Amino acid sequence: MNRFVRVAAATDIPDPGAIVVDVEGEPVALFHVEGEFHALDDVCTHDGGPLASGELVGHKVACPRHGARFDIRTGAALSMPAVRATRSHEVKVEEGAVWVRLREVPGSTGPAAQATQASRPPLPISAAPSAATSPPPPPPSPAPADAAAAGPLCEDRVRELLKAVKDPELFVNIVDLGLIYGVTIAPSAEQPDKRHVSVDMTMTSPACPAGPQLIADTKRTILAVPEVAAVEVRIVMDPPWTPDRMTDDARDQLGIF
Repeated sequence: MNRFVRVAAATDIPDPGAIVVDVEGEPVALFHVEGEFHALDDVCTHDGGPLASGELVGHKVACPRHGARFDIRTGAALSMPAVRATRSHEVKVEEGAVWVRLREVPGSTGPAAQATQASRPPLPISAAPSAATSPPPPPPSPAPADAAAAGPLCEDRVRELLKAVKDPELFVNIVDLGLIYGVTIAPSAEQPDKRHVSVDMTMTSPACPAGPQLIADTKRTILAVPEVAAVEVRIVMDPPWTPDRMTDDARDQLGIF
């Protein structure tokens, strides 16, 4: 079983405030709010951002990279783009010193791990792990675009087509997520009677694991339209994506109000 480690004096952290401490070789974000101390892994589960450097409002901290919010008391993920909780740890204050004991990594074995899992609050529905013993199959590729869709090929039509492309983790389409920055349509040099479509797309983080699938599905969906000769997808990271780019429909689907 992990032991309690003295990490700081209680006076080292303003209220409200946060610092990063080392607990048995692991970086831990230690928060001081309303006279109480809370500890989380200093890692945003979306892309590894440092939580201790984020904006702290009440008992919620926002990752400084993309704005995902976490409850500092439980580690629960409260908003996009994070969908998984980060690990919380036990904290105690004795004789003016703050002590932290690491919780065991979920999935590890032994009495300590079982006790930890039993004491942790349930994850939000969007973050709850599957009860299946094997990983779920990947979501199907988007259905081919309707070649008979009315109207000329224009940016609005392309955006409607791209609503068939969904993030494989969030199950929300890339248009409502705000990942499409722009669409350009020009005559094809090789086939003058057809069009070359360029899509400026961003990702929720530079290392987004779903990136290759989203790019491939975007090309496949647009190429299903007979008027299209070729599709180019350009990844744009400036300005960086933030949750503010999501539509109200996306927020409703994800339970963000």
